[in-house]
Amino acid sequence: MVALGSVLVASSAQADSGSDKAKSSGAGWFMPKSEQPAASHAPVSHRKAAPVVSRSENQATDPALKAPPVLPLPPVPATPAIAKKSPPPAAVIGVISVPGVMQLSTAAQEMQQVLGARRDHLAREVQKEEASWRAEQQKLQVQARKLTSDQIQIRERHLQERRAKDQRDFGNKARIIQEAYQVAFHQLERELEQREGIIARVAAAHGMNLILHAEQTVLHVGEQDITEEVAEQLNKILPHVFIPGDGVDPEVLAKSGKMPTTADEEKQMQQASAPQVVNSPAKSVVRQKQ
Repeated sequence: MVALGSVLVASSAQADSGSDKAKSSGAGWFMPKSEQPAASHAPVSHRKAAPVVSRSENQATDPALKAPPVLPLPPVPATPAIAKKSPPPAAVIGVISVPGVMQLSTAAQEMQQVLGARRDHLAREVQKEEASWRAEQQKLQVQARKLTSDQIQIRERHLQERRAKDQRDFGNKARIIQEAYQVAFHQLERELEQREGIIARVAAAHGMNLILHAEQTVLHVGEQDITEEVAEQLNKILPHVFIPGDGVDPEVLAKSGKMPTTADEEKQMQQASAPQVVNSPAKSVVRQKQ
């Protein structure tokens, strides 16, 4: 910016000196010699500075900058006094580590082992097919000189169709594994979190009425932690979970009518929460910690 300003100032000074020379010698500034007018005929223009409008004048003339408009203020009803009610019971606090429960759960360990093996097997299949597809692609590049353009287009189209089919097949297999995980994990969720579930039973046994996540507490004593006790009860009540068979589509299994579905669960929850909207089911605390 400083250099540019210096150039502008220098140019202005040169222009002023050039105009003085033009008056004396008849030469114009930056004009070819063939187009130089006579000095006596050169028009002299005088520019007037634009008037400066103050901010106060702008505010007085611009309606948008004026004070906010005065609007109606309808009255609102006064809040009536509410009759005094009995206070809630004193909080008896307990804490639980959901990840700790999952680590101690035999059902969760089995789920991770079985479905983890399926994911690893699928990953190996994908890598094998990817290597085979690339080999075919390189083979086509080597043989391209010996093939006609029509033959090359046919081979390329076959490779594209093969790639599209692989994406559909492997994507479907990945979805089946993911949904099988959801089916298995949701059994643990329901067993732990339902109204008369394990967490509620263990808390009631200790007279606790407020359970917090251990990860959200700064300090607590060991007697308040019910993680190990909940895991022990979970292993007794639900040592294993149902896992759909390898390659079995959970969505197809749900349509078979062999067992209840998540749609049935949603209907039951809506019916249970219909009389009292306040008691609508909360989000899963187990899923939040995964």
